[in-house]
Amino acid sequence: MTVVADVIVNEPAAPDALLRVDGLSKVYGDRTAVDHVTFDLPRGRSLAVVGESGSGKSTLAKMIVGLEAPTSGSIWACGADRSTPATRSQERRTRGRQVQIVFQDPYSSLDRRQSGAQALDEVLRLHHDYDADYRRARVTELAALVGLDERQMSVRPKALSGGQRQRIAIARALAAEPQLIILDESVAALDVSIQAQVLNVLMDVRDATGVAYVLISHDLAVVRQITDDTIVMQNGAIVERGTTERVLDSPEQDYTRQLRASVPEPGWTPTRRTTRSTP
Repeated sequence: MTVVADVIVNEPAAPDALLRVDGLSKVYGDRTAVDHVTFDLPRGRSLAVVGESGSGKSTLAKMIVGLEAPTSGSIWACGADRSTPATRSQERRTRGRQVQIVFQDPYSSLDRRQSGAQALDEVLRLHHDYDADYRRARVTELAALVGLDERQMSVRPKALSGGQRQRIAIARALAAEPQLIILDESVAALDVSIQAQVLNVLMDVRDATGVAYVLISHDLAVVRQITDDTIVMQNGAIVERGTTERVLDSPEQDYTRQLRASVPEPGWTPTRRTTRSTP
């Protein structure tokens, strides 16, 4: 077990975990962004990492996917040590086939010169030894999986809505056929109706492929909809963990209760909030 801010946090034990993070820390100068974080993610499950801005969520995601090097601790994913970023192209391709990430802003993460079909075909050529006919069929299959048609896949990102772009970003991640996808605030920039569509796509994809998710989010409604388990981060450390239902419905820590209380209730309006806050 680990003691964090006088709170005892029991560590899970899963020998067959798809992802294992052990004592992971990241320090920038005199600031600790991630502080001795430990957790396991079993195959086929989804884990939420929640907390306010600056709690260390995105830094953790970048270390898992290999965009940041940990200061200390270890990362095991898909049976291999991921504690240091890959340095050779073959190693990077191998890691990319196993672990993918979908970022918050699909417009900046997609190549504006490529259509959706070209973006998916590029990933298929990079990670798999498929002939051209099979790649075309696979692009069509992936597009259908995320609810996009041939016309939408044939145009560049500027001609698509935010939700359609994010669907292409998800399909591009799936084209590598990964075992794990990191979703870093992947629906935060979308309006509520489009969020619901994309979340439904993610759940359908999980059911169809068995892929595991790590969802980085501050949106507890999104967390509740698509994750099995949740860890709560504050100032870089885990302060609470458990099933998503338990953490959200019966939080044990004041910080988690504050996060839950910050979610607007039905009927909330800015005027109502201001009125409540006025002495």
